[in-house]
Amino acid sequence: MDCSVQPSKKYKDLYVVSTTDFFFPLVDDPYIQGKIACANVLSDMYALGVDSIDSMLMLLAASLDVPEGPRFVVTRQLIRGFSDLAREAGVEVTGGQTVLNPWTIIGGVAKSVCKTDDFILPRRAEKGNVLVLTKPLGTQIAVNVKQWLGTAAWDDAVGDALSPDDAETAFLKAQSSMARLNRTAARLMHQHRARAATDVTGFGILGHLANLAENQTARLTMVLDALPMFRGVLPVAQRHPEFKLLDGYSAETSGGILVCLENDAVARAFCDDILRIDGQPAWIVGRVLESDDPNAKNSARIVENPTIIQV
Repeated sequence: MDCSVQPSKKYKDLYVVSTTDFFFPLVDDPYIQGKIACANVLSDMYALGVDSIDSMLMLLAASLDVPEGPRFVVTRQLIRGFSDLAREAGVEVTGGQTVLNPWTIIGGVAKSVCKTDDFILPRRAEKGNVLVLTKPLGTQIAVNVKQWLGTAAWDDAVGDALSPDDAETAFLKAQSSMARLNRTAARLMHQHRARAATDVTGFGILGHLANLAENQTARLTMVLDALPMFRGVLPVAQRHPEFKLLDGYSAETSGGILVCLENDAVARAFCDDILRIDGQPAWIVGRVLESDDPNAKNSARIVENPTIIQV
């Protein structure tokens, strides 16, 4: 699962839901990087439908390789970005740990005390259910293309697959998406009675879907038939199959929630509500089928020619 869910040792009917995550910076703006780190931590909680966070801690490593003056500025902006997005999520950062390190690292811990109605364990999917994704794919490629811009690597890595302007646009869309909370999706999971969910991060959409499928009680196969992605990343993915975006294994940072809903009507209503509340689209991306082999373990796959949705 995306979070630890443990019953309270002292209080009956209460559970402690918690998660932690951290990573290296992947954008130039330390304030935005702080927001991305906060959103990434909270997405684990949101994937279980926990939309109210009781406590957040920050984990921060300031780089020894950066001179003291710039290091102070960068560190302050990382903290400010992380804290600002935490407040947007309705929680204060009350502590954490800061160290000096060769590399900058940013992350945190989130925790909530919940009753069973407050979270949705990811194990109730069944055949006929529909899969919805709340953010586009392609953050890894968008970030790499941005790093190649204006360098000697551009011609070999990108060439005429993408213009510099389109590369910049793709990156800005990805950066904005990574810094956006999945809180609305968590709330709507309860309203629309989600069957299961996970957030899409380091294992890629198919990697996380496979983990979700294996966690289900029913015997089933989860199948992706559509891949929403940032406009501009597709030609780079085709030029660089090693990113494995079209295979479903491209790592995402602060990606969307992949939600399993009862049927098409419920899935469409969920997507409509996301658009109405957040002003951002969500997409029906797949289905839950009965397993071909009742003796085989649950699995996930992408159809041979999935619909590519460029946004």
